[in-house]
Amino acid sequence: MKDQLSEYDRQVLYEVSERVKKMAGNMERTQIADYIQLMHHPWRIFVLNLVGGTARGIGIAIGVTVFTSTILYILQGLGALNLPIIGDYIAQLVDIVQSKLDTRTYR
Repeated sequence: MKDQLSEYDRQVLYEVSERVKKMAGNMERTQIADYIQLMHHPWRIFVLNLVGGTARGIGIAIGVTVFTSTILYILQGLGALNLPIIGDYIAQLVDIVQSKLDTRTYR
């Protein structure tokens, strides 16, 4: 049968073979097999999304807390400097925030 193929047929087969190898390489790089396996286990998707969402939520809460406390610390420092106009505004802002924190009741 190999003798019956023309040079054109061999070239076409070679090109098809190369394209299939290239597609297989691309599929391995994109990890499509892992994705398909994941699609067959919907509970695993649920658990992964739940854990990921929880981690993001905790990260956001920690980030906002650190950011807010840093800003309040800086504002308190600026308020203590007794700057003419800015110092009074910052002092009022810090007083408002601290009064809200003091009056908040936790259950």
